[in-house]
Amino acid sequence: MIQITLPDGSVKSFESGVTPMDVAKSISEGLARNVISASFNGTTVETETQLTTDGSLVLFTWNDKEGKKAFWHSTSHVLAQALQELYPGVKLTIGPAIDNGFYYDVDFGDYKISDTDFKAIEDKVLEIARGKYDFKMRSATKAEALDFYKKENNPYKVELIENLEDGTITFCDHSTFTDLCRGGHIPNTGLIKAMKVMSVAGAYWRGDEKNKQLTRVYGISFPKQKDLTDYLELLEEAKRRDHRKLGKELELFAFSQKVGQGLPLWLPKGAALRDRLEQFLRKAQKQAGYEQVVTPHIGQKDLYVTSGHYAKYGADSFQPIHTPAEGEEFLLKPMNCPHHCEIYAVKPWSYKDLPKRYAEFGTVYRYEQSGELHGLTRVRGFTQDDAHIFCTPDQLDYEFKNVIDLVLYVFGSLGFENFTAQVSLRDPDNPEKYIGSDENWEKAESAIKKAALDKGLNHVVEYGEAAFYGPKLDFMVKDALGRQWQLGTIQVDYNLPERFELTYKGADNELHRPIMIHRAPFGSMERFIAILLEHTAGNFPLWLMPEQAIILSLSEKYENYAKKVLELLENHEIRALIDNRNETIGKKIREAETKKFPFMLIVGEEEEKNGTISVRRHGQEGKGNVTVSIEEFAKMVNDEINATLKVFGN
Repeated sequence: MIQITLPDGSVKSFESGVTPMDVAKSISEGLARNVISASFNGTTVETETQLTTDGSLVLFTWNDKEGKKAFWHSTSHVLAQALQELYPGVKLTIGPAIDNGFYYDVDFGDYKISDTDFKAIEDKVLEIARGKYDFKMRSATKAEALDFYKKENNPYKVELIENLEDGTITFCDHSTFTDLCRGGHIPNTGLIKAMKVMSVAGAYWRGDEKNKQLTRVYGISFPKQKDLTDYLELLEEAKRRDHRKLGKELELFAFSQKVGQGLPLWLPKGAALRDRLEQFLRKAQKQAGYEQVVTPHIGQKDLYVTSGHYAKYGADSFQPIHTPAEGEEFLLKPMNCPHHCEIYAVKPWSYKDLPKRYAEFGTVYRYEQSGELHGLTRVRGFTQDDAHIFCTPDQLDYEFKNVIDLVLYVFGSLGFENFTAQVSLRDPDNPEKYIGSDENWEKAESAIKKAALDKGLNHVVEYGEAAFYGPKLDFMVKDALGRQWQLGTIQVDYNLPERFELTYKGADNELHRPIMIHRAPFGSMERFIAILLEHTAGNFPLWLMPEQAIILSLSEKYENYAKKVLELLENHEIRALIDNRNETIGKKIREAETKKFPFMLIVGEEEEKNGTISVRRHGQEGKGNVTVSIEEFAKMVNDEINATLKVFGN
């Protein structure tokens, strides 16, 4: 008998040779119908893999990330078979699952493939899937594997196998198709009910531009046709919400080839938006006892060598800046924390002076490959809402929890309600990725886990996601489209104070090392605004909107009254402007809707006579306008803002 430990901690006894599917059936028939993949002792296995030792078993369904991965990887095999049958002689390379679907890189030879071929490929994939062929793993010797692909005249698979150790090579068979594969499949092809070829693109073999360019076929599949329909509708909505499109329409930011890739230009409305976000956080930080600092945009290379950042990220930095002095090198600032360490080191501190909380909206620069740049979400120059807290060990728990409160305040004020906290720890199998002693790492990791539990955060633990100098609490936010983003991070760091030899004098009159907390509720202003744009579709919270209202006069006769309304709104600190163009009121309303003004204030003869405005809310076509006084409208706006924007700490 073997002992199988399940995720809830329960242990069940089975005869040796039991399969994950057998275990699922022993729990419930319903679970067995839905299980599509499994993991045993941390290794992906098939649902029919025989288990012969004690171990921990996790069963995955379509609703699990690992279940989707197995589903999509399995479909990539079926796609490869379909391509071989439709285009005889093509050479297959690799076909992994990705975040949304899968791809297969193929050498099509003389064949040309375009979107006109997608339907035929999809039909062939589903035709094969309907055969309900089992996915079966088998081992092969290196000689057998090489012989198989040499006969197929496939140099790509031969190259892959030549780099593998004999005894580690496995194939996956289904139907008449065989592929080199490590495993991780659904039980059979019949589970694939819907499939869509999403696009094709060029991809160099092994990512090396010196190699031949292949064709990468992207696809996605689902266990139900309705799931595919919903996904495609979601994609269309994502296109409508694309921050690059909205940023252009709302005149927030732009890019210029002459300025350089990945370097956004903030237009007046976008700059005003950024400033409001900054002022919002500055006010909360002041309440929380932070002090503002400013550091240069460059620093000596030795600064980042001392911090350890250069050893880890030097290859991804911009090239050093050389000065007229021989041997003197500077870098564009890739991060703010070493500068803040040097600010702390300016003078000696006592335990009575701590904590010190330094905050900065610091712009940093990192060299991203041009192919990875994407609007504001991946840029080469960005501003972090960075802060670093230097504290004593007995202050760490209180300070860390206060930062959690600040992050939650930011999320609540901006409408991010669906999030999970991720406790990001070291990769236990790769200790060389990190700096510092095990003792300090264990203390830092324990502090984060305790804070997450004490604050009652819905959280998960992820190994291998820590920063090189310390563990993190990352906030994973789901947007309106259900996509997950990492926003906001808090990190505990024992290592930089050590490397910079930072000290404070304790109550015992001896020198001690402070502990450093890194935190950024926004993370990057650029990325945060991009995600906020897509989450809200440009309909920001009212307090943040560049203009909260637009005044639309029915004709030139009412321009003076429109100006009077504007003046009164400004007295109430409501941001507004006038559209007094010689256009129809219908056109003005349509354009105001496109520009996403929260309120359209229509003024004409009746409004001028009664000292009122006719209020139309964005997105409420057909619901009719409300006629109110300026004072009533101002109260309406301020009540809505006050309901959203609380004072931090209250």
